[in-house]
Amino acid sequence: MNSKQRVRTTFARCIPDRVPINYLGNAGIDARLKAHFGLAADDHEGLLRALRVDIRAVHPPYRGPKLHPDIPERGILTDEWGIRRTWVAHASGGYWDYCDFPLRDATEAEVAAWPLPSPDDYDYSGVRAECERHREFGVYTGHAGVPDVINMCGMLRTMEQILVDLISDEPAGLLLIKRKLDIQFEILRRTFEAARGGIDFLWLGEDLGTQIGPTLSLDLYRRQLRPLHQRFVDLGKAYDVPVMVHSCGSSSWAFEDFIAMGVGVVDTLQPEAKAMAPAYLKAKFGGRLAFHGCISTAGPVAYGTAAETAEYCRRTLEIMMPGGGYCFAPTHMLQDNSPTENVLAMYETAWKYGGY
Repeated sequence: MNSKQRVRTTFARCIPDRVPINYLGNAGIDARLKAHFGLAADDHEGLLRALRVDIRAVHPPYRGPKLHPDIPERGILTDEWGIRRTWVAHASGGYWDYCDFPLRDATEAEVAAWPLPSPDDYDYSGVRAECERHREFGVYTGHAGVPDVINMCGMLRTMEQILVDLISDEPAGLLLIKRKLDIQFEILRRTFEAARGGIDFLWLGEDLGTQIGPTLSLDLYRRQLRPLHQRFVDLGKAYDVPVMVHSCGSSSWAFEDFIAMGVGVVDTLQPEAKAMAPAYLKAKFGGRLAFHGCISTAGPVAYGTAAETAEYCRRTLEIMMPGGGYCFAPTHMLQDNSPTENVLAMYETAWKYGGY
């Protein structure tokens, strides 16, 4: 099989020739891996090939006006949604973390007036060519930030306020959610049209769990979020591609609903979170869901030796591979504190032990 066939077969919950592999990494480990392989700092494709990654992304770039100013005197960058980020350093690198939350106390009128991008501001002209360029790989569009009500709207309004909005039907919060999701939906729809069959799966996201349990109740999920998610799942189904949903933390409590909605693949699968152990997920949902993730970025990859990392990855493969339906990937972006040798051991193990 080539990579495209391997990904399609896996996400159809069947057995491929070998487990497909995916990669996600923060800036620090990404730069160290490129240096290890002798690659230029901007050679992302070269790194994916060096790690034998089977998956590629296609997204229309934003070409619209600058809707929200940066705040250089405070080191703040602002994107087209108005989300503000500032660099927060830590011992092994840093993050562009969210700050200010400019719609925290906004009224419904202020939310209605908040500048947001138009689907017309994205350039779909190169989508088909990108799909063709990656025709041997499993190609996706979307990402973990679509529709991502709690996180992405929380970046403007705070996560606490968004949860209050959902519980109380707060008009300002619900309007922000509607405006954002309508734009994201149309961007995806136009991307699928432009791709003309070149996209293999749709990646969606919503962080539904903490490490110890759900972020919100199942009743609240079903009342507020599930109808919003269903619209996006149905879009993927309309273009005859499987839908993968990312969720951090303890999220298996929602998987029966995912299955009923038509979701085919679940992503992240933090093994240290409640009811997320690989053996539990495989036993309870194997054959009904495909899995993408399970390799913890907070376990041996970050804190163990290369040998411990390899053994951990080998054991995970032993659990998740039987019957097919597993894509090897980190639970989140690999973190800056992951030693280069551990990440190399991780991917070598996937290649060495991932064949059927």
